[in-house]
Amino acid sequence: MLDRAYAYVGGIMLVARKEKILMNALVLYDSQYGDTERIAQTIADALAEFGEARAVRLDPGQPVQLQGVDLFIVGCPTQGWRPTPAIQAFLEEASSEELRGLAGACFDTRFRLPRFMTGSASKVMAGKLREKGVSLLAEPESFFVKGAEGPLSDGELERASTWARQIVEKVEASRRPSP
Repeated sequence: MLDRAYAYVGGIMLVARKEKILMNALVLYDSQYGDTERIAQTIADALAEFGEARAVRLDPGQPVQLQGVDLFIVGCPTQGWRPTPAIQAFLEEASSEELRGLAGACFDTRFRLPRFMTGSASKVMAGKLREKGVSLLAEPESFFVKGAEGPLSDGELERASTWARQIVEKVEASRRPSP
């Protein structure tokens, strides 16, 4: 996909082209109080600058459509050192055949305390995705909340946007031909 800008100089049309990374990204999330949803939407918005991207709340009654997806990001709040029950069930039920070969990443929302005190849903999700053949492009990431029901800590939406752009850089690097 190319971004094109046109300009007329002396009656001649000049075309400036800037290549865009073409990808189809799915940010699958579960959210209790809306903070994880805000992070997921911010990530999807940042990814949409480089292709198709959508944030979808996990609905256990609906199948997750992974056909055509080449970047799969999963996120949820940390609850009892683990992902939410809905995300855990999805990760257990999703087949390796569906997930194998996807590029991915994981994030969670949790308190800003050492990981050994709060646990990390993203680390658990990352392990499950690796087991099922997903190639993780980034270390599991945590975004922080001020209290059990939020709100997000200051600067976390900006940090989520930056994290998403770093993942895009890794997607781009993985698509470059080897020398």
